[in-house]
Amino acid sequence: MRTVYRCTRGGTVSLSSAPEPGSRCTGITYDANSAKVPDLWQVPGEQRGVLYQRQQDGVTVYGTRKLPGSTPVLDFSVAAPPDSPAHAGLGDLGPPQLQRYPEAFRGAARLIGVDEALLRTIAHVESGFDPEAVSAKGAMGVMQLMPEVVAAYEVTNPFNPNQSIQAGARLLRELIRRYPGDMDKVAAAYNAGTQAVDRHGGVPPYAETRAYVAKVAALLPKYRAGLAAIAKRT
Repeated sequence: MRTVYRCTRGGTVSLSSAPEPGSRCTGITYDANSAKVPDLWQVPGEQRGVLYQRQQDGVTVYGTRKLPGSTPVLDFSVAAPPDSPAHAGLGDLGPPQLQRYPEAFRGAARLIGVDEALLRTIAHVESGFDPEAVSAKGAMGVMQLMPEVVAAYEVTNPFNPNQSIQAGARLLRELIRRYPGDMDKVAAAYNAGTQAVDRHGGVPPYAETRAYVAKVAALLPKYRAGLAAIAKRT
């Protein structure tokens, strides 16, 4: 058996062979000989970073966060196999919900000029299409509009699905123009804001945002396929 510590600090997650000073750490014990990959990151999708080595209490410790006195050992890129428990975070997404507000999504996509499948995907990941959803950070409605977005687009009722979807489409159009051809950055910016994406030069190292981007990437092709199937029948 082996124990790895999952540590959080400032909204970012790291793994370490011993608890990190200054971080909140939880030990995860697993069978190192098992064919299954344990959900150590608890974040779906590929994880990239650097493994560092440091001395702590007279013991050599390895971890993925750069701490004072640590030295880099190797770069890593870990993609868990599809049947691994590490992908369990994608299981709660469910299938595409093409029956939710079809006219609102179709109309907003055509009016604003954005991909209807992407618009639906964002709504699915953001709120599960709940028009009354309110996040801990104050995001509201189907598209989880933050108060500053509500003000910028002059939304009078963020809990109205039509208004929420149109404003979400306008925001997506801005993000697509800002990050042309980079859907990961578009999704990350919808979740964490453009400042965070620009500051980190890509998807920020926040557990929530990385999970968000992975969910969008998993759902988007399903919505595209579903909408294509509907189009063939009509």
